Amino acid sequence: MAPPEGRARSGFAVAMILAFAVVAVIGVALRPLLPIDETRYIDVAREMRLEGSWFLPIKNFELYTDKPPLLFWLINLVWTLVGEVSGFAGRLVGPFFAVVTLLGTWALGRRLWDNATGALAAIVLSGLSVFAAYGGATMFDTLLSTATLAGLWALISALRAPGGNRLAWGGFGFALAFGVLAKGPVILFHLAPALLAVPLWADPSTRPSGREIAKGAGLALAVALAVVALWVLPAAITGGAEYRRMILWEQTAGRTVQSFAHARPMWWLLATLPLALFPWIWSPSFWRGAAKLRFSDRALRLMVVQAGAGLFLFSLISGKQVHYLVPELPAFALIVARAFLTSGSAEARGRLSHLPVGALLVLAGIAPLALALGAGDAQTVALMQPLWGPIAFALFCGLLAALVWLLPRVIGLSLAGLGLVLGFVGLIASTGLGPAYDSTPIAQRMAGHQAQGLATVAGRYNSEFGFEGRLTEKVDVLTAEDAPAWLAAHPGGLLVAECRDVPTLEKEAAEVRFFYGHDWCLWQGE
Repeated sequence: MAPPEGRARSGFAVAMILAFAVVAVIGVALRPLLPIDETRYIDVAREMRLEGSWFLPIKNFELYTDKPPLLFWLINLVWTLVGEVSGFAGRLVGPFFAVVTLLGTWALGRRLWDNATGALAAIVLSGLSVFAAYGGATMFDTLLSTATLAGLWALISALRAPGGNRLAWGGFGFALAFGVLAKGPVILFHLAPALLAVPLWADPSTRPSGREIAKGAGLALAVALAVVALWVLPAAITGGAEYRRMILWEQTAGRTVQSFAHARPMWWLLATLPLALFPWIWSPSFWRGAAKLRFSDRALRLMVVQAGAGLFLFSLISGKQVHYLVPELPAFALIVARAFLTSGSAEARGRLSHLPVGALLVLAGIAPLALALGAGDAQTVALMQPLWGPIAFALFCGLLAALVWLLPRVIGLSLAGLGLVLGFVGLIASTGLGPAYDSTPIAQRMAGHQAQGLATVAGRYNSEFGFEGRLTEKVDVLTAEDAPAWLAAHPGGLLVAECRDVPTLEKEAAEVRFFYGHDWCLWQGE
């Protein structure tokens, strides 16, 4: 029977996972689809359904080569189950896999150490603000996190039998395939380091020989290729030469060598860690516990390899985003859990030691209120209205700071990290931030002009308006110079673009709306 302390920790872990799920669902219900990622991905799923194109993703009724289809398949599966194309239902796929990741982190911690570590790691990950934010989004990262945890589990199983374990190596291959179908060959960045570092962390008394490991890895690769081929081959054949080039080469090598999106300097990810790992990295208790950890712990070595290699590899590539590291966050959570357990400070109250976290929460609460009171430009002030929204957010952040001060360390920190995301959801829903990022008003105006024609002026149209407008016609993508002629040729048609992108159009816009940080003009053809 588990000791009372262990039962209490497991109970709180379950409560935090449930709280995480509730916060994610509240976010789906209260905030709009965020451009350009969420609006694009859910519309790709809708257009695939509309066109009956199950092998080839479709965006703006053309082939979409940026991502593989698993997320879109899953969204469509949900729509089939609920019987309608529902934005709310479709957006639950990401949160579902975030919860699976939390449970998988708990299971992995229990397998590598004990239930106390697994439960505490689930608490830590639930209360990691960046995971709570991206875990509630319609993106690929929680699927990739699930694939990474499944791959680690299978790899550990394969290396705990001296003669190897073909079933486990096959499972490793399925995890690789799951990752490829979720986001592409980038799954290798998340799983290859652990495989290559086997001599560092696997017990030499039980692990297979190097020859057996090589044979097992070959089997895993063969399984992964076979599973992925079930999609790639039909897609490559029906998609044509350009589609083959994009999915088999450009979307991997292009992003690695010379990013066509999100190009940033090598140090950028490292510089974001103080915010990305809030609140845990700001806790002195974590650092005191981390100093007591011993690298002789082979399971700890695996987690350090997992977390550190991901940071290093994604720092090397050209394109960088914080959410690229989401699959490494379970490893970070397990390291944090071991640090707190090693120091024996998980249940202790350490008011002064968590002063940095409390201070940051207070600052986070003050910032929107200061902007609402005139610290920003006129547009920013307008976005933060009505004033009661920032006031409520500031008070809520103050409450979170008090919880950090009053409650046991891990409980207070986890509630603060998850609560901060809930507070931001409330701030978005209660102020002009929500309408400013909501594509619905423009999308619905466009829906009424489909028969006459739709167009935009942009370097690349990302289907920001397709889903909310339920558009069934392609939006023409023009240059600014082509805009006057298009309007003349499409009476009753609608041209929608950022006003700054069409400075030479003399015709006065029928409507101007603020969306995604800019004024958008709507011109109607006559």
